[in-house]
Amino acid sequence: MAKLTKEDFISSLKEMNLLEIKELVDAMKEEFGVDPSAVAVAAPVAGGSADAAPSAVTVSIADAGAAKVGVIKVVKEITGLGLKEAKDIVDNNGVVKENIPTAEADEIKAKLEEAGATVEVK
Repeated sequence: MAKLTKEDFISSLKEMNLLEIKELVDAMKEEFGVDPSAVAVAAPVAGGSADAAPSAVTVSIADAGAAKVGVIKVVKEITGLGLKEAKDIVDNNGVVKENIPTAEADEIKAKLEEAGATVEVK
């Protein structure tokens, strides 16, 4: 089997949806005993200053609000997930997107708040 290059791997990731990427991360945790998302987040933080604003943030739903169906539609649009997966995120006050730039997080937060959700950006 030919060795997979970094570019091929990244190209493959771009074709995956959020659920498939989560399954990949879980499989990597099990196979190697290391959380790849923790390594990716910890590396930049180690060299940065404590006062610097985070360059990558996580957007999650704190409360779906009264217009839950509208929030589910927005989550589905943002993530590219199916209806059931988007509903599960909304029902469980889950993470919509992780490790994204602050500007993108602000756009997502605005869309979700417009739909009636309360959003947390960490």
